[in-house]
Amino acid sequence: MHFFIYYILPFLVVLGVLIFFHELGHFLAAKYFGVSVLKFSLGFGPKLVGKKVGETEYLISVFPLGGYVKMLGENIDDEDKPLSPEDEEKSFSNKHAVKRIVIVAAGPLFNLFLALFIFCTFYLIAGIHVMTPEIGQVREGSPAITAGFLKGDIILAVAGKKTENWLQIKEIIQGNTGQPLDVTVKRGDDVVTLTVVPEISVTKNIFGEEIRSPLIGIVAAGKFEKIDVGPLGALKEGFRKTWEIIELTCLTVVKLIQRVIPIETVGGPILIGQMTGQLAQENWAYLIPFMAVISINLGILNLLPVPVLDGGFIVLLLIELVIGRPLHIKKREFVQKMGIFLLALLMVFVIYNDIKRLFE
Repeated sequence: MHFFIYYILPFLVVLGVLIFFHELGHFLAAKYFGVSVLKFSLGFGPKLVGKKVGETEYLISVFPLGGYVKMLGENIDDEDKPLSPEDEEKSFSNKHAVKRIVIVAAGPLFNLFLALFIFCTFYLIAGIHVMTPEIGQVREGSPAITAGFLKGDIILAVAGKKTENWLQIKEIIQGNTGQPLDVTVKRGDDVVTLTVVPEISVTKNIFGEEIRSPLIGIVAAGKFEKIDVGPLGALKEGFRKTWEIIELTCLTVVKLIQRVIPIETVGGPILIGQMTGQLAQENWAYLIPFMAVISINLGILNLLPVPVLDGGFIVLLLIELVIGRPLHIKKREFVQKMGIFLLALLMVFVIYNDIKRLFE
């Protein structure tokens, strides 16, 4: 029961919400352009439960790692008989290529909108938590020691710029090119101005790459304070955080292709299940921002130009726009088979990585 509540259940909740919103994007866009939607399924494979409302059958299927929206005429080559004039009007394949691109892209875009909504709502309710500008440690032999910094100093300003949190301090120092910096600190009841010259040091970024950056040798005390930002502030922070995760996800894909990040670090459903379980045991509320991050990952990965993914379908539709007709069926079948093979290979690989981690 403990395993179900803290691992299986949160995993299914997170995955179910993300899949639902992804397919909802396809569904609503199809409906908007007058395309008949035959099935809306959470999961793949045999039907567990289902109910038909109007022209659409809503399903929950056996395998939860995905979902689909089946539209009339989505694959016209598989139709048993010619469509009636009325059905032809509602057929996906009969719509202009631009409309079909919007329908296909709507799924990943809805994942991004979901993340934005989660972040904005989260910041509105919980505010933002920032690290205070208090020094917790001064490294031996560092420029900060020479300049006279002490543990417990609270940094009020750097280079004449007011600092209210630790991130602002880091940003100002990172922009320095080795020039002396005047730093104003509060020390007890006194306010002191110290002059420090950052030294260029070699550090590693989040991808493990060595970079040269200016440092002065201070470490944050690790204290946080909550700031209520209000509706506009929450909206701004939501957009900022969403864009930050989008950039990081895209950069991670590039680094994987460049082999900067080892492919062995890529995780799959088992890793996501482990992470959701760990977060659920700490606090179920932690799953909310985690869901936003995974939603962005899902959206970006689906936009990659890989056959059978939404991005691959968009590429085929763009080719159709350029040449004025769909690709020949044999070419489309070859591309789809290659996509299925690559996707299956990737799934086997990430699951292998997940299982390998369990025994490390």
